[in-house]
Amino acid sequence: MISLTFAEAARAVAGELRPAAGADAETVVSGDVDTDSRLIEPGGIFVAKPGESTDGHEFVDAAVARGAVLAIVERPVSADVSQIVVADAVTALADLAREVVARVRARGDLRIVGITGSNGKTTTKNMLARILEGEGETVAPRASFNNEVGAPLTMLRVTEGTRFLVSEFGASGPGEIARLAGLVEPDLGVVLMVGMAHAGGFGGVEETLRAKSELIHAVRRGGIAVLNADDARVATMARIAQERDQSVRWFGRGPTAAVRAEDVEVDADGTTCAVVVDGARLPLRLRVLGEHHVMNALAAIAAATALGVAADIAIARLETLELAERWRMQPMGSSRVRIINDAYNASPDSMAAALRTLAQIVGPGERTVAVLGAMSELGEFSGEEHDRIGLLAVRLNIRRIVVVGPEARRLFISVISEGSWDGEAVFFATADEAYDYLASELRDGDRVLVKSSNAAGLRHLGDRLGESFS
Repeated sequence: MISLTFAEAARAVAGELRPAAGADAETVVSGDVDTDSRLIEPGGIFVAKPGESTDGHEFVDAAVARGAVLAIVERPVSADVSQIVVADAVTALADLAREVVARVRARGDLRIVGITGSNGKTTTKNMLARILEGEGETVAPRASFNNEVGAPLTMLRVTEGTRFLVSEFGASGPGEIARLAGLVEPDLGVVLMVGMAHAGGFGGVEETLRAKSELIHAVRRGGIAVLNADDARVATMARIAQERDQSVRWFGRGPTAAVRAEDVEVDADGTTCAVVVDGARLPLRLRVLGEHHVMNALAAIAAATALGVAADIAIARLETLELAERWRMQPMGSSRVRIINDAYNASPDSMAAALRTLAQIVGPGERTVAVLGAMSELGEFSGEEHDRIGLLAVRLNIRRIVVVGPEARRLFISVISEGSWDGEAVFFATADEAYDYLASELRDGDRVLVKSSNAAGLRHLGDRLGESFS
């Protein structure tokens, strides 16, 4: 974080400053900000956020022991540390982020990118960060820090020397992206797709569209909207961009996109294609597994070139990326039994894309195995979407389908009803039961996908299988 006096921090969050002995309003703080006391480093600021099961106020002493010099609290605590008392710690976190980013931006060098979409945000964020970090200091979210806490924490990592801030904006309901993106008013907004992820929270895909559109509304006037030309819903956001005097940069697989992919070929080691950028045709060898990541790469290239990075340089840097993120199409195991652990999250679109990738990478004499858990946050659409995935798995001729967890039982029933029985499809209530089965069932030449929403916990099953067959 940039340097602020205690008084400046207190004003930014509209809080009451209570300096500890030996400190005063002019004491300067510049350490990192966090809501997790275990991650506090010397000179840091601890935000005591109340939680559903724990209260951050109970960990102020632990934060001080790790070196915190300032705590933002909703009520005074007895710890020997300077405190700023606020009405709401999460709101204060956002207010502090707004102030810090505004100060850095006022110096004139900071460019801010916002990324949203039903799928692909984290991968695209990592791809774009890989490209931009070669241009100068770049701040991007760790893991999927894209909510009301994670997004401001990322923003607060900017320093006086930061050239690019890449923010990932997720949401489970209307208004969340508007609030988060509104903290920084991005110079450039990337919208990847509008699908069924979190549709239960939004009330349907059209409400999801309105929510994702909030990013383009938040991009500053005269900025740039980077939009998916292949997604009809995303394409409607061009009208918003026009109303806000923003230029539109299109990416996609179709012929009208300024940044597009041609001649896409997929194998077990990645994807090759030709990328056409404003008429220039350049080869790309993407090591991140899965054809669907081509669209994420196109979005990253479109954003980077809009920010002034040469297309050939952007592609060269992108080719150095081997893994999008842990538990996201992560290759594990060995050449004998390859495990693809993609169980950090799942939506109908990402589940379908992962299954298609599994079907594409299998070679002669090899067998496809899909280990599938539930997709969360689909609300009233859950049943039909699990049915659709079961149908797709059968039609892709996945040879062994292992369904795990009571929440995914409907997927299993759908697979059975489509004709997969006699051992082709099996159901287990727990990941441990599934592991025992797979440990004895998998054989040389198997290509195994592990895919579910985070809540299903199958990422740990994927790790166990990866270790067992390494």
